[in-house]
Amino acid sequence: MIDHTGISVADFDRAKSFYDSAFAPLGASFLMMVPPEHTGGVKVGGYGRERPVFWLHEAAAGPGRHYAFTARSRSEVDAFYEAALAAGGRDNGKPGLRPHYHPDYYGAFVFDPDGNNIEAVCHAPPEETSR
Repeated sequence: MIDHTGISVADFDRAKSFYDSAFAPLGASFLMMVPPEHTGGVKVGGYGRERPVFWLHEAAAGPGRHYAFTARSRSEVDAFYEAALAAGGRDNGKPGLRPHYHPDYYGAFVFDPDGNNIEAVCHAPPEETSR
């Protein structure tokens, strides 16, 4: 139902560096910077897989927002968590099952540099082991 969303970040370059690292394991990347003549000089840029769906907007930021991003596998959730921590995120829930949501809910939670709670979640059963 949501087409796209965005957050305010206090330091655009710091946030971009964090999200570049955190989104890489999910197959998402920085796709577009809006030209400054269309933003009044404010930095605005978007991330996605095929098109921008998650936007950063440089402005006064406030913590307390939550965003969950779809991972295609549990291993992507694990890689997201490790990349986000390595990029300066703070742990808010290690990768694992959250059966109180549903039996196959596998997620990981990290606070970004502005205090937003970001999550990668996979709703699929465990990956099949190759034989």
